Amino acid sequence: MTGVAPSGVARGVARTALLVAAARAIETHRVDALASDPYAEHFVRAEPACADWPLRPWQVPDGEADPLWGRLGRYFGLRTRVVDDFLLAAARSGIRQLVLLGAGLDTRAYRLVWPDGLAVFEIDRRPVLTFKERVLADLPPSAPAAEPRAARHALAADLTGSWATALTDAGFDPARPTAWLAEGLLLYLPAATERRLIDTVDRLSAPGSALLYEIKLVESARVRSGAVYTHTLGRTGVDLLALFAGGPRPDSAGDLAARGWVPTVHTPFTFTSRHGRGPRPEPNDALAGNRWVFAHRPRR
Repeated sequence: MTGVAPSGVARGVARTALLVAAARAIETHRVDALASDPYAEHFVRAEPACADWPLRPWQVPDGEADPLWGRLGRYFGLRTRVVDDFLLAAARSGIRQLVLLGAGLDTRAYRLVWPDGLAVFEIDRRPVLTFKERVLADLPPSAPAAEPRAARHALAADLTGSWATALTDAGFDPARPTAWLAEGLLLYLPAATERRLIDTVDRLSAPGSALLYEIKLVESARVRSGAVYTHTLGRTGVDLLALFAGGPRPDSAGDLAARGWVPTVHTPFTFTSRHGRGPRPEPNDALAGNRWVFAHRPRR
């Protein structure tokens, strides 16, 4: 595929969406898979810059001991399962609006079974959404048909700017409870942008709403020089450390609690123990600083 121009998702933060898609493809084909995404591999295959990435467990050198496609890949598989469970539980509770902030190559509107009347709003930059829709429209005959199982609304917007009006113009109703997701997003946003995003979510959330987002604590130099980061950069060109936002991070969980939400904070290893598989703690661990925050706004 030499000479084929890469798409807009092959650069910068957007490239991490392809990294996650490859990890989901590998997870899908594990005998003990935590989640299944039959569309993930097709995004990776459609991007020439990722032609040598593995898409099956048996293509991963050293299996789960591999720092990139084993350990970090299994982390993304676990995160996918946890998010799936969160959103499906929200739908079972009666929530009928899901907002995916920085949706990337998320295919939950297509691959999960949703109740009637549910709307999924996907917000991301135009190149990412265009790439996703192009790939799903051109799947090979062997792939499942990409038909949304909910009312899907794709909104091209930059989350570092103003996006609330675009969301309400697309049919979002702030008077109804909403499940919000920021999966792998806040890690890349400057602190001021994170504060604005949390403020907007709070302002648009009716009682009964829920939010799941991911943050990362400050890491030592030893952790930042570890195998997960060096292998990711050397083998995929994704420099996670350069993409992560620097500087002190806001206490968004504390901010939400002050606004009446009920947040709980977990490490990924909580869910490794719950599911009996997934990454486990290691010395100088690049995953040890990750936190998944679940917040619920009580019904009055």
